[in-house]
Amino acid sequence: MSPTVALILTSPSPAGAETLSLAENLGRGALAIAAYAVLGVILLVIGFYVIDLAIPGKLSHLIKDARNPNATLLTSSGLAAVGLIVAASIWSSGGALHEGLLATAVFGLLGIAMQTIGMIVFDKVAGISVRQLVSEPELQPGARLLAVTHLAIGLITAVAVV
Repeated sequence: MSPTVALILTSPSPAGAETLSLAENLGRGALAIAAYAVLGVILLVIGFYVIDLAIPGKLSHLIKDARNPNATLLTSSGLAAVGLIVAASIWSSGGALHEGLLATAVFGLLGIAMQTIGMIVFDKVAGISVRQLVSEPELQPGARLLAVTHLAIGLITAVAVV
């Protein structure tokens, strides 16, 4: 038996507190997992479409049909960063489902916005154009740099959440 389940089963309830059976606890936990998973997938889809807007052409075509390594790396790193933010938001929710879902949605959208701003800044300041990167058939150093930037922004945002 896990320590959490053991604690739930053996801890005395405070006066007036609702005591839940193991099945009720598991049911609520399963619903919370499902809610966070659905929200996480929604944020990943939003992240994908935001990246799609920043890249010329259809992103799914560039990855699936053209097998463009630059588009694939930039998309993968952007979605991994969103995943870091979602995981940190869930971790910091402290078991409060409604507040945790709201925080995850807000922080996830903020992380996507920060990544978009990061791409724009690199385009303007460093002269690294995402549009030019994805027109190249070979993996470019700029794509690697931008991918690490995505992950760094995601990690910074995730740590700020916690």
